[in-house]
Amino acid sequence: MSEATVRAYTVRLELVDEPGELLGALEPIADNGGNLLSIFHERGNVTPRGHIPVEVDLEATEAQFETIVDALREAGVNVIQAGAERYSEELTVVLVGHLVETDLSDTLQQIQECGGASVADVSLSAADGTDEESSARLRLVASEGHTSDALETIQDVADKKDLRVVEPLTGVPA
Repeated sequence: MSEATVRAYTVRLELVDEPGELLGALEPIADNGGNLLSIFHERGNVTPRGHIPVEVDLEATEAQFETIVDALREAGVNVIQAGAERYSEELTVVLVGHLVETDLSDTLQQIQECGGASVADVSLSAADGTDEESSARLRLVASEGHTSDALETIQDVADKKDLRVVEPLTGVPA
């Protein structure tokens, strides 16, 4: 792999729960050429030290990534883990049901925790209020061979929350 090859990386951080901390952690990434894929900010959870866990997926060259990790540490950001995640597969699913009422944030967290996949983008369409059904388009990036695990997790979460899943079409000839 050449030095200039761009690939996906995951950085796990611990942040103090104060205004501006997330922005301060993202600035070294942007300043050093990292392209954000997703940010998973678990404000409702705390680490044993009472900090907020944050997982950032980004694209960069190997040299940029090393510079980014160094810059994060120099900025006083607690980097828990930094390493390559090879997200080679992308899929889009649609969830339909009472997404807001059943805690969309929790749904996304459960999908994120399945391992091997990351929620890269969410688009929610909801009527006024929470009484009506809503729909969400989720774009996921998955490590090679983990797409079926991600889909299984999504279906399990949907079953528990009485949501419908529109899965991507696979194996359809072009």
